[in-house]
Amino acid sequence: MFELPLSSALLERARAVIPGGVNSPVRAFAAVQGDPPFMVRGQGAYLYDVDGNRYLDLIGSWGPLILGHAHPEILEEIIAVMRRGTSFGCPTEAEVLYAEELCAAHPVLEQVRLCSSGTEATMHAIRLARGATGRDGIVKLDGCYHGAHDAVLVAAGSGVVTFAQPGSPGIPSAVAGLTRTAPYNDLDTVRAHLEKGDVAAVILEAVPGNMGCIVPEPGYLQGLRDLTRQHGSLLIIDEVMTGFRLSRGGACQLFDIDADLVCLGKIVGGGMPLAAFGGKAEIMARLSPVGPVYQAGTLSGNPVAVAAGRATLARLTDDVYAHLAATADEIDRRLRPLVQGRDLSLSRVGSMFTIFFRPTPPRCFRDVKECDMKAFGRFHRQALSQGIYLPPSQYEAVFLPAILEPADVDHLISGLDAALQAVVGSAA
Repeated sequence: MFELPLSSALLERARAVIPGGVNSPVRAFAAVQGDPPFMVRGQGAYLYDVDGNRYLDLIGSWGPLILGHAHPEILEEIIAVMRRGTSFGCPTEAEVLYAEELCAAHPVLEQVRLCSSGTEATMHAIRLARGATGRDGIVKLDGCYHGAHDAVLVAAGSGVVTFAQPGSPGIPSAVAGLTRTAPYNDLDTVRAHLEKGDVAAVILEAVPGNMGCIVPEPGYLQGLRDLTRQHGSLLIIDEVMTGFRLSRGGACQLFDIDADLVCLGKIVGGGMPLAAFGGKAEIMARLSPVGPVYQAGTLSGNPVAVAAGRATLARLTDDVYAHLAATADEIDRRLRPLVQGRDLSLSRVGSMFTIFFRPTPPRCFRDVKECDMKAFGRFHRQALSQGIYLPPSQYEAVFLPAILEPADVDHLISGLDAALQAVVGSAA
């Protein structure tokens, strides 16, 4: 009697008790017209599924596992803390030490508040910006993702200077109406919004990773800083993806961004649920219990998550960043001609990159939507058959781990070349 692969059988069972069979939509593989493998373990740079297949992991749990899966020294530190208790709901020395370490590492952070997810971090930062400015409006950039809360889960309106529309049923139009959108790499639309005088903050990913990796054009980020200052609005940089990845001080260090607030996650938790938001001390002083803006969380500063984050950051040395940069450069050098020779494009910033199924790199979300999504889906399935686990959407970026060896890079290049060959033919 024919038996389904374990992943397929698990997916059938999951769909009976979990909406769509997954606990986060992109995991369903709907964007690549496939079914997801169910993973059983990770080791180093590789994932292993329930059917015994091994994959070179190019998402790293969507960014946090910059040092790979099951790092033995990090696991030891997590286990040591767990033996003393998993949650206290009380202050601990470790969270004080971690706050000091974060503030020392990131150029924007003078004070920081820990929370449990990137969604929480951006939600609290927006509330703080509104409380600090006395304004209700915000501006977000089309294609930048800041979590699944109402203020930012919106779609662009019918015109470039209109209010946003609810991006999901369940979001009141009145809430979405407080958000305005602008194309990424477009200062003029942001300026038009700010001139209305009711915008508390502009929030964006300095390097977007949720419409694929998009490169900020020269002068764009500084232009946003100048405009927000001119109009009395705050600048919030969402570094959930880029924090401790593009540099130790994130995108703000790499691009010299003097933001008012930043949001951190992913690497900050070292694979555990942990995030943070922070910035200038005079703004953070408006948070409860010293100020009127309320924010709280039972698991904020959870000792196990703090241990994972501290253990990860302690191992992100200059040598690790140098190796990661050299590896990313080598992959770019070898992959770019394969992509461009097939009339596709590659966008990269540091250890983040995306292969776009369009001839030229996109500069905004509108451009990304012009990609051949069906061809990308075929490419993704072919890469999976080559043992390479890519993000299952054209709208997501690759996150390289800092532990790739030459043999892993060879596997990555040969596997992606074979996948591209199967979908679009030989390179010119």
